[in-house]
Amino acid sequence: MRRIAVSNAGNSAKRYRNLENTITTTFIFSLLVPLLGFVTGCQSITDRRDVRPLVLRDVPARRLAFRFEADTNAPPDASQEETTDKLEAIQADFNTRRPDDALLRTVVSPDRQRALALYGTESEPSSAFRIDLYSVDGKFLKNLTPPDLSCVFPETVSWSSDGNLIAFIGHRGVKPTPSPTPVDLQPESLPESLPEVVPSPSVGPAFAPVVLFNTEQIYICNRDGLDLKPLTSREGLIYFYFAWAPDNHGLVALACREAEWEAREREYKLPAGRPRLIGLDGRERLLDDEVTEALPVWSPDSSKVATAFDTDVAIYDAGGTPPTQARIPLREASIKASINYEQKNSKEKAQEPGVESTTASLPASFNPIVRLEWPKPEALYFKTAYVRLIPNDTINTFQRWHLVVLSPQAAVLR
Repeated sequence: MRRIAVSNAGNSAKRYRNLENTITTTFIFSLLVPLLGFVTGCQSITDRRDVRPLVLRDVPARRLAFRFEADTNAPPDASQEETTDKLEAIQADFNTRRPDDALLRTVVSPDRQRALALYGTESEPSSAFRIDLYSVDGKFLKNLTPPDLSCVFPETVSWSSDGNLIAFIGHRGVKPTPSPTPVDLQPESLPESLPEVVPSPSVGPAFAPVVLFNTEQIYICNRDGLDLKPLTSREGLIYFYFAWAPDNHGLVALACREAEWEAREREYKLPAGRPRLIGLDGRERLLDDEVTEALPVWSPDSSKVATAFDTDVAIYDAGGTPPTQARIPLREASIKASINYEQKNSKEKAQEPGVESTTASLPASFNPIVRLEWPKPEALYFKTAYVRLIPNDTINTFQRWHLVVLSPQAAVLR
């Protein structure tokens, strides 16, 4: 009887241990299932196909769908391609105190409290200028650029949208050197006594040392004109355009090599460069190896950048791991749109529209993309035109605005 009792007790202990293991396993499994669901739920929305993004900023460039609308109205509040606005108060200060300096343009801060005065001097080449900081009521505040730094491309001088930073493009200044006096014109002797010369007081502004380059680089400083430093430092590259991200986290820029710039200049072509993103820490990300004349633009939510190559629109993610990009080919659609455009505007109807019959002889209104505007996340406008540079003039004809309506690609929802 003792042996049976012991045996029954042992069996009960084993059953108890098995039950305990089962309960433990079930408990752990019940914890893991929600945890796995949580991890899956935390997966980036850009990498999942079973959900529909709520906003376009969550859609990577390679998963965008589009609809092309030809010959639309110009985008609302389209920015001016060139501006020479000058605040009257600052112009008055130049007229009265600085008649030898030529005010070129003023750039007002977003809070409309300060302004940058871009001006030329007699010692600067005609293409270069300097920058001073003013209050909007015409009070001089500070020389912003040191004398050995020449600024170029006045249309790019800009404030960040929060008004805390200023950016511009500049290079090492070229100081004219006096020509030596010919030997035969030098005086034979100096007079025995010279009139007393009283030096006039001259106190120039003090500038902290700034690294200078022989080619055009992007410079940045704070709203007080302090902490001036180069944001880019690639000697040999010419940065000729940049634009602030709407949220101020960085810039998009165009740059090319010196030889490329000079070659296009000899052929009377617009500058062309490779698009790149630049962080406020100076880190760069080259977006494309192909050069473009179309100035890149930011999406309003700062999540993407767009530019164009001939008749293709290119869209790049500003972030992501890894960031993606997409090309929207619009050549055939643009040709068809040009045929319709010319038939609509011609007094004598041409042949019925058909892409196949006109690719050998392209319509005159069919031209590459020259400008982009991105006023809303889903609405990317672009302008096509015939642009040619000629000495002392520019030809710009057949200007037409078009629209690409963006949306997320269709996804399989479970």
